Amino acid sequence: MTSERNGEKVKVGFISLGCNKNLVDTEKVIGLFKNNGYEIVNNQEEAEIIVINTCGFIESAKQEAIDTILEMAEYKKKKCKFLIVMGCLVQRYLTDLEKLIPEVDLYIKYSDYDKLWQKVEKLIKDEEIKEKINFDKIKDRVITTGNNYAYVKIADGCSNRCTYCAIPYIRGPLKSRDFEDIIEEVKELAEKGYKEIILTAQDTTKYGIDIYGRPRLAELLTEICKIEKIKWIRFLYAYPETIDDELIKVVKENDKICKYFDIPIQHISDTVLKRMNRHSDGTSIRNLINKLRQEIPEVVIRTTVMVGFPGETDRDFEELYSFVKEAKFDKLGAFSYSKEEGTPAERLRDQVHGAAKKSRYNKIMKLQQGISKENMQKKLNKEIEVMIEGSTFNGEYYVGRSYMDAPEIDGIVYIKTDKNLDSGEFVTVKVTEVEEYDLIAELCN
Repeated sequence: MTSERNGEKVKVGFISLGCNKNLVDTEKVIGLFKNNGYEIVNNQEEAEIIVINTCGFIESAKQEAIDTILEMAEYKKKKCKFLIVMGCLVQRYLTDLEKLIPEVDLYIKYSDYDKLWQKVEKLIKDEEIKEKINFDKIKDRVITTGNNYAYVKIADGCSNRCTYCAIPYIRGPLKSRDFEDIIEEVKELAEKGYKEIILTAQDTTKYGIDIYGRPRLAELLTEICKIEKIKWIRFLYAYPETIDDELIKVVKENDKICKYFDIPIQHISDTVLKRMNRHSDGTSIRNLINKLRQEIPEVVIRTTVMVGFPGETDRDFEELYSFVKEAKFDKLGAFSYSKEEGTPAERLRDQVHGAAKKSRYNKIMKLQQGISKENMQKKLNKEIEVMIEGSTFNGEYYVGRSYMDAPEIDGIVYIKTDKNLDSGEFVTVKVTEVEEYDLIAELCN
């Protein structure tokens, strides 16, 4: 098979599972296919080649990936000629997957991404290509998140070695990108019209330590602020121990940087944090939250907590519950501990029973639901700036986001107006109604 059949381009469909870092990888692969003469389609039924980028982080993600692969394998009975599976699940379980799902024509491990196009060409065209690609250096990707915002991956892998986490075993240690490469990519995205840049990595606050000997996130943000056409800059997954005075100052003093910190604390109990091999303790986390709110009064703080980690006692959980109640995080996600093969936590004693994990998860989420509702009430009758992203299906409302909301994980703002608004336009609105996670507003004159 060539990239054309009977004068028409061969159609390729993509499915990206897991995190936004995985999505960036998928966008690069879409770019490779597009630049080599293939047609990209959104409907899997039309695709002659289907590519799935998998996640292998926790049990639920692994199950979703396997279910998706099996579902797409059914299309090989129809139009699909080749099924390609890549990503974290393949990195962890290649041999098992080859035995379990032989319908897949090509499995590509994360560690083989530089050989990715060699493998694809060998499969599809039966041609040998000697030249490898430098996957990390690919910038010509196809952005799949619309025309307003784009993720920029500033590092891959992680060296934190949290005892529950499989990322270091899948993606290796922290590997930061070159500072100038990132700036160049952001400039290109700005020229293409993207208004919001979202910096992402497993731990953005460690950016630069491995290649420059010191963290350089604050410098990177400062430099991106100089790019004229960028309106908003956001960074995700800022680990608490590396949020220092310099970073806080840069966020505080630059209007382009969203006053938004995504800080995965995981827990507040010193005993649990130590068993997790986290590099912060309960006191430093409390002090950081207080400091951020003192220095940046309008700051929005999102966090993630884990319940049911091995050895988590009722007392540990109550400490976490009380802290969440006291801290009143603007946004909070929770998940139950998942026993991952090959991680140190897998071997820990005192594994928490599944029923207890589920009960603790439900308690935390119910608590946060009430906190979120309380926090949202404070926004009633306030004026906020919103970026328009589209409209509801019935056309009754425009849909947008404020600096308080990261895409895909946070809430949205519904705007009622008779005026015509364009996607990517920034408008000021007044909040007229609040829901648990979303706002309803009207356009200010």
